[in-house]
Amino acid sequence: MTTAAVKKPRVKKKSSTAQTLPLMLIALPGLIYLLINNYLPMFGVFLAFKDYSYVKGIFGSKWNGLDNFEFLFRTKDAWIMTRNTLLYNAAFIVLGTIFAIFVAILIHELGKKRRVKFFQASLMLPNLLSWVVVGFIVYAFLNADNGFINKTVYKGLGLEPVSWYSYKDPWPFILILVYLWKFVGTNSIIYVAGIAGIDQEIFEAAQLDGASKVKQILHITVPMLKPTIITLTLMAIGRIFYSDFGLFYQVPANSGRLFDVTQTIDTYVYRGLMERNDVGMSAAAALYQSVVGFLLVLAANGLVRKIDKENALF
Repeated sequence: MTTAAVKKPRVKKKSSTAQTLPLMLIALPGLIYLLINNYLPMFGVFLAFKDYSYVKGIFGSKWNGLDNFEFLFRTKDAWIMTRNTLLYNAAFIVLGTIFAIFVAILIHELGKKRRVKFFQASLMLPNLLSWVVVGFIVYAFLNADNGFINKTVYKGLGLEPVSWYSYKDPWPFILILVYLWKFVGTNSIIYVAGIAGIDQEIFEAAQLDGASKVKQILHITVPMLKPTIITLTLMAIGRIFYSDFGLFYQVPANSGRLFDVTQTIDTYVYRGLMERNDVGMSAAAALYQSVVGFLLVLAANGLVRKIDKENALF
């Protein structure tokens, strides 16, 4: 007696297009935003080498070679904006990393308690405020007539009021303080996640060996965070020639007397475009900003690759 072979029904496999189409539709809004915001503006590179005319447009305007760059670097503004952008960002990277790790360690040491959520939410709140609001908060403290510092602190100490928006010496410290207040809480979240991923048995073993909490932090927590620190530092170096426009424009209230300590590449490009109506020079400054920032990323990554190849980005 023979039995007929049972034929298994064929299962139709979905084509690769059918499988990826839903994912592509989900990613489509982000891709469109990336195209409009990051790639289409690249055509503006031409403006850095042209004597731009609104009548003739981008492609109809005359080429002027490197005249925009020559005019840019002949002015004292080139040195001021480059110096300020680099020094401020260097301070933000170093101090921001130190304080973010410090805050992350404090939050981690609090354990899993309700108050931890309250502290995390409180630390993230400044980052949710726009720079316009932050500018008004700073103005409430530094206003020469009715500001908290002049009206309350200095008056209580018997000191003369200070015209803060005309006195440039304290502004580097003010800007750094405002930056840390706004961003340290948000940046610490990444380090909190990094600390949470460390095997707790390592801390228990160190505790059994008599290591104090400070030694555990210095010899376990911080070294284990090294890959995260390097990655975030390299990403920050990639934007070292960019500055937060709101911090350097809104917070000092666009005071002309403070330009020596608040002028950065971003504010210079904005003022060159909006106030001087110089499109070519603004484009030259922006291109200079991008190219030098890219070269710094390559140099920093090359240095990390020589020292610790595993933690290099590429």
